[in-house]
Amino acid sequence: MVFKRLLGSLGVGGPTVDTALEPGPVRPGGELSGEVRLSGGGADFDIEHITLELVARVEAETDEDGAGERHGTVVFDRFVVGGGFRLAEGDSRTVPFTVRLPWETPLTELYGQDLGVVLGVHTELSVAGARDKGDLDPLTVGPLPVQEAILEAFGQLGFGFRSADLEYGRIGGTGQQLPFYQELELSPAPQYAHAVNELEVTFLATPGGMEVVLEADKRGGPFSAGHDALTRFTVAHDGIHHHDWTALVDGWVRELVDHRSSFATHSSYGHDAYGHDTYGQESHGHRSGPGVGTAVAVGAAGLAVGVVGGLVAAEVVDEVGDFFEGDDEDGGDGDDEGGED
Repeated sequence: MVFKRLLGSLGVGGPTVDTALEPGPVRPGGELSGEVRLSGGGADFDIEHITLELVARVEAETDEDGAGERHGTVVFDRFVVGGGFRLAEGDSRTVPFTVRLPWETPLTELYGQDLGVVLGVHTELSVAGARDKGDLDPLTVGPLPVQEAILEAFGQLGFGFRSADLEYGRIGGTGQQLPFYQELELSPAPQYAHAVNELEVTFLATPGGMEVVLEADKRGGPFSAGHDALTRFTVAHDGIHHHDWTALVDGWVRELVDHRSSFATHSSYGHDAYGHDTYGQESHGHRSGPGVGTAVAVGAAGLAVGVVGGLVAAEVVDEVGDFFEGDDEDGGDGDDEGGED
């Protein structure tokens, strides 16, 4: 899908730009390729820079009890892919590009199912001192092989997919690089339904491996209140076919569920895929940070047998439409991380 935008700061007769991304999903840390297509206006223009911005629709809590939320757009990477030439009147020019996505880029689809997470690529032109957004295109990101293996294991264990969203803020004790993180919310497998209301999975990938952060909304007992429990594990990108992921993930969940209240403060706990000690904690409100965001919900039948089923909820479609059709029309600067719609 390509959205053409007339450069409003240049007025009628200015050049137009559209950006075409290569079809198909890309992966976190992978290469994103395409081309920027420029069409000259009613005069000659000096194209100083062509910049691509990766943008995400995120949400954040505005008070400590989570009762309020704000939403908006965050720019999480920029690339200058061209510039330094004159675009003659009525002329056209194509600028190919290949850029590498951040390793923490969130997933937008799983097994071909749209998760409702909204990412995009803004194209910005700097023309003779004027700047304006020229184009906005959706970005589709699929899972890394190790991410797919872990989610497949959750499905084999009987966990169900509920929703996915992007939260503005940081997870303490991790190597998180982006100003937001993705939460994949799962309903509990039957064998854990007595102890857990919901399980949230966050992937923080790096070139050398990946942190897997698990948070459980634990049920209260006759003599204890419910609370959140969190732990972290590390895995490598290679050798994924040498692991029994179903057994490994089941072990992670059992360790998380077996945490007792004595771990309610920051404590060392957890392992990587090979049994080495890592970091974990139980906490209340462990993820924090002011910011912007939008609630995203996906109605799905579940991850049973590793397949995501169901339909994207209508409100997700509305959010996607608003993001790609409305954000460029307000004249706002897309790099305002705290902007509110």
